[in-house]
Amino acid sequence: MLKLYYAPGTCALATHIALEEAGAPYEAVLVDFRSQSQRNPEYLAVNPKGRVPALVTEKVTLTETPALLCFVAQRFPKSNLAPLNDPFALAQVQEFNSYLCSTVHVAHAHRMRGTRWADDAAAIEAMKRKVPSNVTDCFDLIEQKLLRGPWVMGDQYTICDPYLFTIASWIEGDGVDTTLVPRVMDHRARMLARPAVQRAVAAEGTQIP
Repeated sequence: MLKLYYAPGTCALATHIALEEAGAPYEAVLVDFRSQSQRNPEYLAVNPKGRVPALVTEKVTLTETPALLCFVAQRFPKSNLAPLNDPFALAQVQEFNSYLCSTVHVAHAHRMRGTRWADDAAAIEAMKRKVPSNVTDCFDLIEQKLLRGPWVMGDQYTICDPYLFTIASWIEGDGVDTTLVPRVMDHRARMLARPAVQRAVAAEGTQIP
């Protein structure tokens, strides 16, 4: 059985949803960030990065959301969560998820994780002030160019969708005017109507705006 380590309000929700969509046998294990459990030796033995998600398999422990999502799609191919037989389409799925991971999530993280990039208090505050415009720019690109609709890749639901849903659930807190991204908001509502999403959100106790 797979074991997913998660914390509410984090990108681990994307993998949690994918596991539910795939009907995978798994156990979800809470990592309590409020008590700094991610720093405990027990968890660092699982994931030395001290972050979530981490997915323990029968062979290795996997980290980083794009890798976990691709693993779930490939491990449970009957779930049709990725175009596994089309290398070009699969690369586009990975392209989108890599953008969320390397650019959008990083722009968001400057709001509360500025100490990763600077020690100077003024610099950290400057990073925070840039978050609304930076995240807005990211979601404008998604709205105008990347979200094909009704799902990210078009008619086919893929592992891009739980990832976008997860990060889109943070945008109010990042100061994004949601009226500027109606297609993203429609996608979020469409995701919330899916039973697998509802189960994962309820299990984590996540509050979606």
